[in-house]
Amino acid sequence: MNADKELDTRGLNCPLPILKAKKALADMSSGEVLRVMATDPGSVRDFQAFARQTGNELVQQDTVGQEFVHFLRRR
Repeated sequence: MNADKELDTRGLNCPLPILKAKKALADMSSGEVLRVMATDPGSVRDFQAFARQTGNELVQQDTVGQEFVHFLRRR
């Protein structure tokens, strides 16, 4: 999936990946896609809850080895 912006949060634990994603999304236009790379296993559940609470769309989540990739579309 293509992303308009990428955010590397590998090595960071909750809540930092969410906080950094929230800040990145605030600087994006509606409909743009943010790709977040994380190593925190809890980020899968965290980004699902974040999308529900903020109205941003969680388009896709992938697990690649020990990394988790989240795609969020700005509302």
